[in-house]
Amino acid sequence: VQVVESGGGLVRAGDSLRLSCEANGVTHRDTVVAWFRQSPVKEREFVAAIRWCGSSTYYADSVKGRFNISRDSTRNTVYLQMNSLNVEETAAYYCAAEYHGRIVPRAPRYYGSWGQGTQVTVSS
Repeated sequence: VQVVESGGGLVRAGDSLRLSCEANGVTHRDTVVAWFRQSPVKEREFVAAIRWCGSSTYYADSVKGRFNISRDSTRNTVYLQMNSLNVEETAAYYCAAEYHGRIVPRAPRYYGSWGQGTQVTVSS
C-alpha cells in the first residue's frame, strides 16, 4: 500500500483544516488507515483510524468530538477533518496503513506503510 498525505498548512487556534490521505494498492477491506502526529517534543501519537470498508472509526480521546475521519471509496482517499484546533496540535501529521483483522492497534510500530507527512501549524 502506498499512502500520500496532503492538506496541511498554517491556521489559527480555533480554525478547521482537512487532511487527505490517498491510499493506493489496498486489497483487503479490513485494512486500517490511521492518522498519527508527531511534534519535536512528543513521540508519534495516534490520532484516528478507519477500516477501509468504512465500518468502524477510532479516535484518540484528545480529539473525540472535534476530529472526524472518513473515507471516499471512489477516490481511494481517507480524510481527517480537524475542528477547533489548538496550538498544542501543531505537528507533522502522518497517514499509515496496515491490514489488521480484529484489533485496531494505536502504536505506530504496527503499521508498515507510511506517507511522508504533512505539516500542520496552529498559531495563537
